[in-house]
Amino acid sequence: MSDPHSHAPEQHKHTVEEHSEGFPDLEDAQPSDKSKRDAVRTPEEIELHWFRTVYQGDVPQLTLKAVVTGSIIGGFMSLSNLYVGLKTGWGLGVSITASILSYAFYKALTTAFPKTFSEPTLLENNCMQTTASSAGYSTGGTMVSAIAAYLLITGAHMNWHVLAAWTFFLALFGVFLAIPMKRQMINVEQLRFPTGIATAETLKSLCAKGGEAMLKARALAYSGVGGGLIAWMRDAGIPLGDGKWLKMPASIPFGGLTLGGFPLAKWTIQFDMSAIMIAAGAIMGWKVAWSLLLGATINYGILAPWAVKVGAIPISPDGADLGYRAIVRWSTWAGASLMVTSALFAFSLQWRSIGRVFSGVAAAFTKKKSDVVDPLEAIEVPGTWFVGGVLVSGLGCMVVLNTCFGTTWWMSLVAIALTFLLAVVACRVTGETDTTPIGAMGKITQLTFGVLAPSNMVTNLMTASVTAGGAGTAADLLTGLKSGYLLGANPRKQFLAQLLGVFAGTLIVVPAFYILVPTVDVLGSDKWPAPAAQVWAAVARLLKDGFGALHPTARWGLLFGGLVGIAIPALELAFPKARKYIPSATGIGLSMVIPFFNSLSMFIGALITLYLEKKHAKFADEYVVPVSSGFIAGESLLGVLIALLAAATILPG
Repeated sequence: MSDPHSHAPEQHKHTVEEHSEGFPDLEDAQPSDKSKRDAVRTPEEIELHWFRTVYQGDVPQLTLKAVVTGSIIGGFMSLSNLYVGLKTGWGLGVSITASILSYAFYKALTTAFPKTFSEPTLLENNCMQTTASSAGYSTGGTMVSAIAAYLLITGAHMNWHVLAAWTFFLALFGVFLAIPMKRQMINVEQLRFPTGIATAETLKSLCAKGGEAMLKARALAYSGVGGGLIAWMRDAGIPLGDGKWLKMPASIPFGGLTLGGFPLAKWTIQFDMSAIMIAAGAIMGWKVAWSLLLGATINYGILAPWAVKVGAIPISPDGADLGYRAIVRWSTWAGASLMVTSALFAFSLQWRSIGRVFSGVAAAFTKKKSDVVDPLEAIEVPGTWFVGGVLVSGLGCMVVLNTCFGTTWWMSLVAIALTFLLAVVACRVTGETDTTPIGAMGKITQLTFGVLAPSNMVTNLMTASVTAGGAGTAADLLTGLKSGYLLGANPRKQFLAQLLGVFAGTLIVVPAFYILVPTVDVLGSDKWPAPAAQVWAAVARLLKDGFGALHPTARWGLLFGGLVGIAIPALELAFPKARKYIPSATGIGLSMVIPFFNSLSMFIGALITLYLEKKHAKFADEYVVPVSSGFIAGESLLGVLIALLAAATILPG
């Protein structure tokens, strides 16, 4: 999952050791005494060992069936990420869900039409999830952050052809940026990329004959139907005639309780009738979830009522304008400051990884020539593809920056160069921690251009969009390449599958954004809180106007939030054994830019998972991810469909 400041491709409970069985290279790839192994094995020997023992040869993988199915699933997953991202600021992992969906889809087809359709092979399934991951990862993230923030800042949409070109070139840029990282970080250094390991294991389980795979697929399908029913009953309903519809309420208030003289619902303290946030909480983990509830309780139960009392949140005497939008205009500053400083501080602690990045990439480009024939040369993506692809996609981004957003050519070039440097860092951090620091990448660029282009909010946002989009995409897509490496796939064919996924994602997510967000007014509303965009826009405004335009309490919130954002990771560093008792800085900060009911739902989901892990560990390990993914996919996809039908006046809005 991802919040406005990080991206974790997909959560899972398996350890690296649990996934090592069945992969000949994992025994070599994962030991902790890596330095001893490197001392006796050269990079050439490591790669040759993989080629001889793991690589499956020229077997069918990049087939029309794999690409088409992956594009369709990836397109829908990009819609799902767009929907959930506008709701919560979180992004969802794609690879495991896409693997299960593609398996279930073809299982149904082969059962119904055994003479017409055949089940895809293991490596075809891998290409499917690769294409789907590319479509889902690479095109939607910038929509819910920088693009939505652009709409908040300017008050108007950019032209559709500008958004399409920007989305396409940015996704393409990220795909090509991953090329030089893959061989060094996956082949040679054997970085873990835990979600890549989990995806490979999932694919092996699904393609194996037996009942376990079908049970997981059914669990995802049933929960997907359940999520879809929730969305339909809440957003559409059952027609009763005479234009009347029977609907499920969107939320349930907590009786007649009041706070500060106003109903709790005015403070967003209510239960939201959605399974998405509960499922998201089930996947995200306990620490972040209880931190969300803690921060939400402090923000909406204590700080917001106090801010109303002192006039920091101006409202009418009857409280008619009190609600999420009024509160978040004030609380965003403390929340954004907390998340920015915590992300940058945590990023600075990775200085050893940063040093290894630059030495590793240099080694990849300065590899000594020898008389030994390189067997991987014919299957790895050549460096010429990287150079040509980066030139085309990077130039495309620069042209759009200059002609459509008014960014000078030299500033555009700085943004591209900075993105490459930060992409290598993001890829390594993802490989080592399974978390991509998208927010930290973007904030570094925002701060950089706050100096280079003061008062220019559009340049500030869109240059940061290059960094967050390009670096984040490159790091996330390495997860899919790790799966292919473990399964013995052809890396060049897998890269082409990623490239094709960009087209599917762009084709679907761009028009969907205009339909779901017709005007700026819906951003920051209960329907689309868009917390990631709120943070990006808040930072851009801060760098433009300074602190003078803010209420004094908001300025104190900036300072105090910034200090807390540094203090929390510092405490984790100082007391590593007490980490589970220290709240998540990301969770606390995020709780201040999303409604209370979102935090409550995610807490409930995490609590359910915690109980299952304690009482039914095997069941939780096998079914939490597919069931949660099913609810998220089912409700979000049907929610998008209902929104599209309402826009076409087929359903009531």
